[in-house]
Amino acid sequence: MGVVDPFSVARAAGLELIGKPEGLTLTDDAMELRADFARMLPRLKQGRLQQELLVKAARTKGIENPWAIDATAGFGEDSLLLAAVGFTVDLYEQDCVIAALLQDALDRAADDPALAAAVARMHLHAGEDSVAGLRHAAELVERGELAAPDVVYLDPMFPERTKSAAVKKKFQLLHHLEQPCADEETLVKAALAVRPRKVVIKRPVKGPLLAGVKPSYQLAGKAVRYDVLVPPRP
Repeated sequence: MGVVDPFSVARAAGLELIGKPEGLTLTDDAMELRADFARMLPRLKQGRLQQELLVKAARTKGIENPWAIDATAGFGEDSLLLAAVGFTVDLYEQDCVIAALLQDALDRAADDPALAAAVARMHLHAGEDSVAGLRHAAELVERGELAAPDVVYLDPMFPERTKSAAVKKKFQLLHHLEQPCADEETLVKAALAVRPRKVVIKRPVKGPLLAGVKPSYQLAGKAVRYDVLVPPRP
């Protein structure tokens, strides 16, 4: 199978990928969108970082070098939070256009002293299906060839209801490319099969459970909540 060209895929969706001085940009001529980790810097300050709900949900006590798999990476902002608190993160993003934007953001952040250490712990699997990746990892874990991840993180797209105009623009463009998760049950099963210490699922604060799976506990904010599944240890 040949390499998919994100520029051609964007054009087929009625969009354009353009290299600009600020970074790789997705546009429909009316709106522009790019991934940019620099805007995350205020959230990475040590006092604030520890208060992030995702950081609290993913926290793994007593693990020196925790490993997370972000199965639905998007623009990688949640993975950056995890990397900033010491996680090594494998990011899966199947859509090649979103993956190209994310890779561009990672490359730019690597040259920023305030971000370089965190992004060095972030490894992008561009254009790869996370379910297939999780299943492969599960086989290696089963055979004892790979240690199980500490956390699998799931943030499947859901209909955006925020009043933020900027976020609405983001989702308007992205919905040209990537649709919300169609097979939630398969995604959750694949996440659990890799035997993580916990699966952390991001949901709208009043949204339904993913695949109807009841979490072990929940952490809720004003706009989102994190459903945490803690499988029994073998």
